[in-house]
Amino acid sequence: MELMRIGTACLIGLVFAVSAVSKLRDFDGFARSVPSLVPAWPGRARLLAVVTTALEALVPPLLVAPPTTSYGFGLAAVLLAAFTAAIAAAIRRGRRATCRCFGPSTAPLGPRHLVRNGLLFSCAVLGGLSPGGLPPAAGIAVAAAAGLVGAVLIVFLDDIVDLFVRNP
Repeated sequence: MELMRIGTACLIGLVFAVSAVSKLRDFDGFARSVPSLVPAWPGRARLLAVVTTALEALVPPLLVAPPTTSYGFGLAAVLLAAFTAAIAAAIRRGRRATCRCFGPSTAPLGPRHLVRNGLLFSCAVLGGLSPGGLPPAAGIAVAAAAGLVGAVLIVFLDDIVDLFVRNP
């Protein structure tokens, strides 16, 4: 179970790091996209973008140090639940918001984003419930590599789907 905690920490930490950095790289674009996802009063969208990016950036360092790992998983789970609720609400309202989770994108939010967030939420919960400890170095390397592969697949999900889905 220690390996589960390490693998999920790598997965969640890398996904949140990429997400935060990509939002910072085009922060104005991300802030402009917030009202299409979460209806906000004028002037509040930028504040929500700042808070979201700051909280995302906080997750990876919390996951690194064993005394704060549980807090990192908890924060990730709360953020993922909020993101999932916002995406579901936008889809339900018929908003054609684009997924700016990992930078500028033309991919509209849809069911695959709900599934992706559900999987990430599950990983955050599993990681948070897994016991800590230090397994052998080889186990750490395998768990970290699995987390890295999972993170790459998550970050590039829209691109991967576009390879296999025909657009009319």
